[in-house]
Amino acid sequence: MRRTLHNIWHLGVKELWGLWRDPAMLVLIVFMFGFSVYSGARAMPETLNRAPIAIVDEDASPLSARIAQAFYPPHFLSPSMIGLQQVDPGMDAGIYTFVLVIPVNFQRDVLAGRAPALQLNVDATRMTQAFNGSSAVQRIVQGEIAAFVQRHKGSSAAPVELALRARFNPTLDKGWFGAMTQLINHVTMVSILLCGAALIREREHGTIEHLLAMPVTPAEIMLSKVWAMGLVVLVAVAASLQFVVKGLVGVPVEGSTALFLLTTALHLFATTAMGIFMATMTRSMPQFALLLILILLPLQMLSGGSTPRESMPLLVQHIMLAAPTTHFTIAGQAILFRGAGLAIVWPQLVALLAIGGVFFGVALRRFRRTISQMA
Repeated sequence: MRRTLHNIWHLGVKELWGLWRDPAMLVLIVFMFGFSVYSGARAMPETLNRAPIAIVDEDASPLSARIAQAFYPPHFLSPSMIGLQQVDPGMDAGIYTFVLVIPVNFQRDVLAGRAPALQLNVDATRMTQAFNGSSAVQRIVQGEIAAFVQRHKGSSAAPVELALRARFNPTLDKGWFGAMTQLINHVTMVSILLCGAALIREREHGTIEHLLAMPVTPAEIMLSKVWAMGLVVLVAVAASLQFVVKGLVGVPVEGSTALFLLTTALHLFATTAMGIFMATMTRSMPQFALLLILILLPLQMLSGGSTPRESMPLLVQHIMLAAPTTHFTIAGQAILFRGAGLAIVWPQLVALLAIGGVFFGVALRRFRRTISQMA
């Protein structure tokens, strides 16, 4: 047993030195857990942020002034008050994404109950802002009109008042979700890539034949790659969580960092084994990259990170329970977002351990077969 641990330790140190001499992989790790996590928080595509809007106020009434004052940062820029003849040139030049035209006698018609029409011009080439912004403009205008009419007519308050409280993300900042999701997704991708690349690199450099001549077993070789590459990703996750997610982005992590790292370690046990299994099925790094794309995209898209699992077909939900990314996403979001403890996420930890054991056994069998063919 002592000899086995000695072999696993020194083979793992060899893997770390091999990674240290691979600048491309080092740059990839820094990019994925640094810049990519930060950009995932700051560049959420569906976020409405500082959208340019202009208002053509032909009514010049208290109601139209109230509507104009309802648009302010950070969702919109302060409205530009323009004339009707400036609408087309401004939108053609891309200066405004939204132009709201308030017609003459708008307030008088509203108070008379005539339901006048407002014109909202939208630059649809800016798809994300156009889609989210148009509904936001309609919601703001309708809210201001309803409040104005209620105050003008002196009507009584509604019999029911809805008190809205947003838990876990009080400001509804989508950047928080973007940073966490990027971090969780990158754990899977980088761990598979590092382990698979380590095995392919040894095959291409011919060092795998040297290992076969040494008194080491396939299990020791595989375990050394698992702990070495898993440790690298685990350290990168801890650094990214502390300095990027908490520091640069400013996301308040609710749960235990230690519990999240434990969950990450169990997930890495499965994904690193998966990377070795995929590497035994390919002969070169380009083939491995193509296979990685075919496997990684479904894992990330169907694990519940981008889209809630409840909105997927039941068959897909049941199938994805066999993937470690599903349980890791559930546990990671529960710990980081909602502050869940071990009493809540233990089923996901058990599932990760069981799935990791199965993947490790399958990968070890395939690895032994590959080595025997090379011997």
